[in-house]
Amino acid sequence: MRSRKSSVAEPLREQLPLHFERVGLMAGVDEAGRGPLAGPVVAAAVILDELQPIAGLADSKILTERRRERLFDEIRAKALAFCIAQASVEEIDRLNILQATMLAMKRAVEGLRLKPAQVLVDGNRVPVLRIPAEAIVKGDAKVPAISAASILAKVHRDRLCQALHELYPHYGFAVHKGYPTAAHLQALKDHGPCESHRKSYAPVREAGLQRLTLSSSS
Repeated sequence: MRSRKSSVAEPLREQLPLHFERVGLMAGVDEAGRGPLAGPVVAAAVILDELQPIAGLADSKILTERRRERLFDEIRAKALAFCIAQASVEEIDRLNILQATMLAMKRAVEGLRLKPAQVLVDGNRVPVLRIPAEAIVKGDAKVPAISAASILAKVHRDRLCQALHELYPHYGFAVHKGYPTAAHLQALKDHGPCESHRKSYAPVREAGLQRLTLSSSS
């Protein structure tokens, strides 16, 4: 069984062992994790195989966790190519979340072993690429390849949050996945930010200042 390493510098790649480029290939791209207060933003690029259709592809947000997990494995098994990449918390704080998201998408597309002829991206912005790219609003519900990308990005990021939970169980990352729920905000207030929190986000920044004030006054 292939070992997996979590690394920004080494995107997760899995493709068929093909050594040529096909004319007309299309890659779908989507991201997960723009809104959370912690963890990286993850992007995926997928080139589907028309000869191996995948039933049930849809926006990852409307699928159950169990269904996403099953589709995650099926997409990796049947896709002609896919790549999952990310931008780190440090890059988010340095660049801002929009630019970090574009960076993660760029890494995902460039990590594909097969070069697509075009790229379709969910949303209204596209990263700077050397390949023709088009933004599709609500593309994760309209374009199967984008739906597949949304599933890969979502499941991969959820697994990263589970790993964060094991490191910092008092924040509850396994439940809220880093989003600013009431429980997460209370944990920030009680414990202050951890290394995986996005310091440029207002709730995290304010919690850090609050903890600093409390510690200096005690």
